[in-house]
Amino acid sequence: MGLYLVSVGAEEWFGDEEDGWGEVASALNAELRRRGLPPYEDVPPETDFARGSGQAFEEKLAPSMTGLVALCETHLSREESETLLGWTVLVPFSLDEVIWSPIESSDFDSMVAGAPQVLALAERLATAIDLPLETPATCDNLGLSTWFGHQAKELATTRPGPWSEDLDAAFYVALFLRAAQHSIRRGCPMVYS
Repeated sequence: MGLYLVSVGAEEWFGDEEDGWGEVASALNAELRRRGLPPYEDVPPETDFARGSGQAFEEKLAPSMTGLVALCETHLSREESETLLGWTVLVPFSLDEVIWSPIESSDFDSMVAGAPQVLALAERLATAIDLPLETPATCDNLGLSTWFGHQAKELATTRPGPWSEDLDAAFYVALFLRAAQHSIRRGCPMVYS
């Protein structure tokens, strides 16, 4: 089990089932309308890993985030760190400020952030640690987790750098970078599951 960062298709995003995100989608659209913005309704359908489409995103959050938090404290403001680390829903369009959406079925509010804002923050961290170009560009079926578990360790011995000083922190920088890129590229929301 554990916590995963995944892309969500239209059926689950608008679904009213227990594991659906319909409540958040409705609250988000209500807030967007209140701000004079169009609702977010153009969500692509689910994709299937088995078809090898490369259009789904799934990564497990297993390593410690301590190094990432320290990296954020060094390179980002407190507000920027909260945006990068605090969202529970990432949407593929720009938001001037995060949206807090109450979830009736839970005891917490969901923080919705815009992928362009998260992407800019993740890019700053990727530049700061000189994230290698070999880092996978897509993250379907735990590709990033697998790469950091094996190839990154090998690369760190032959081409060390700031990125290799804390592979867990580098993993999370790459994770947020790729999640934001995926959200924008596919036009889909990203959530923790």
